[in-house]
Amino acid sequence: MRGLTGSGDEDTVTGGAGEDPGGGAKRLLLTGWAAGATALAGLAVFGLFVAACSTGGTGTRDEGPAGTQPVAQITPSPAEHSSVRPAPRVDAVALLKADPEVSGRVRMDLKPCTGDEYPVDTSYGSLTDGPSSDVVVNVMTCGDSVGVGTYVYRPRADGTYENVFRVEQPAVYGTIDRGDLVVTTQVYGTKDSVAYPSGEEVVTYHWASSRFSEQDRVRNDFNRAVGTGDEALPAPTEPTKN
Repeated sequence: MRGLTGSGDEDTVTGGAGEDPGGGAKRLLLTGWAAGATALAGLAVFGLFVAACSTGGTGTRDEGPAGTQPVAQITPSPAEHSSVRPAPRVDAVALLKADPEVSGRVRMDLKPCTGDEYPVDTSYGSLTDGPSSDVVVNVMTCGDSVGVGTYVYRPRADGTYENVFRVEQPAVYGTIDRGDLVVTTQVYGTKDSVAYPSGEEVVTYHWASSRFSEQDRVRNDFNRAVGTGDEALPAPTEPTKN
């Protein structure tokens, strides 16, 4: 009977006549087991190497809990600065005294109330789309703070101002409201006191074509029967429950 021959010098198994027919098979199985054990040992070493790479932090992938740092760092954009230039403060009293459009009556009454405090209110804002803020000046009386004149000064490119609006009459006051000029005038009857006018007129002006034009006019008539006594307020009542 012809024997089995394997490859390799040391792993060659030969079975001849007269030998145990199962001996060759046993040797073959032992040889195969040794080769398999060697392969398993190699896989175990490779597994340990991979594990060492994954836990040691030197491999291409580290397992573990997610870090606390965000995945992407977002750099906030710098704050956008407004293109509107800050309003330069002006000496309103000097502006009025140097303005030929201001009447002699107002100019004569423009005196300090106490110390160097003049009865002048000044507002700054955008009314005429000039190179800087426009200036609204209100002149009042010292005793009862009743307005006697309202003026609007528009800035020029050279830093000076020009008078573009003027109204001089009792109880007038101008304000800036969302880019428009709002002028309120108290209306008095022959028997009205300064504290209790009969009504008021509110006129809104809008700047267009290098001038102010009237946009809206509102007349408010006040009740003459209220505010003349010291009557006690009525007692509050409980709300009606259904």
